[in-house]
Amino acid sequence: MHQFEQISTLQTQVKKWRQQNKTIAFVPTMGNLHLGHLSLLEKAKQLADKVIVSIFVNPLQFDDKADLNAYPRTLDADMTLLLDHDCDVVFTPSANVMYPNGMDVHTTISVPNMDDKLCGLNRPGHFDGVATVVAKFLNIVQADWAIFGEKDYQQLSLINRMATELNLSTQIVSGPTLREDNGLAMSSRNQYLTSEQRSHAAHLYRILQDVKARIELSVDSFDLIQQQAMSALTELGFVAEYLDIRRTEDLDRADRQDKSLVILVAARLGKARLIDNITCDLA
Repeated sequence: MHQFEQISTLQTQVKKWRQQNKTIAFVPTMGNLHLGHLSLLEKAKQLADKVIVSIFVNPLQFDDKADLNAYPRTLDADMTLLLDHDCDVVFTPSANVMYPNGMDVHTTISVPNMDDKLCGLNRPGHFDGVATVVAKFLNIVQADWAIFGEKDYQQLSLINRMATELNLSTQIVSGPTLREDNGLAMSSRNQYLTSEQRSHAAHLYRILQDVKARIELSVDSFDLIQQQAMSALTELGFVAEYLDIRRTEDLDRADRQDKSLVILVAARLGKARLIDNITCDLA
């Protein structure tokens, strides 16, 4: 397994593979890897001859410096995991490599109608930072496929839209959310939870399942279902940011005429901000 910190050395390796007619899959991460990340790596290995994983905590997508500074960085452990799972290349650029002229004057990409809903409302500039760094990575790596997790559904939607509208050549592939035995979605931020909170956090997924069941019964309005779910979260000790029922194709608000739905939630428990979602197909 190779580790590259510079764009030029990574691209030299990619060029060699292309000369050998090898296909390439790319898994971008911010490190602190867990089984959810490794499932994306396994999906990448199924698709391509060679796999590149990036580890980069992108400062451009953090609106809170304290959150950026506190984000867990576990490079040595991450490298061991990737070596054990037959990753071919790990790309670990610094912020200076990714943003050589500094972030204040860096060209950014903004995908419309993302900052006005869901996570965009409470994280100003976050999705511009995500779109920018992902576009940079896709241009640097020039992979055949890039794999992203479905747990970050709004992020996945944004990346799919950006890749389509900018005519990027890399095909975006999604990987399903991996969960703990109690249903909690795997996330690097779960380590902010105490053992008691980790058990309690499983209620988040149970409420999503309850909302889905109520939608399928076709009795109550979406507004009522959402309001009661938010109240349930509060009663359970979560500080809920949102629980919304949206259309999968554009994340606009859904109504009873829509058939392909996604239920999304963001809530804080202790020091952790947790997000999750499940889809609901009424077709």
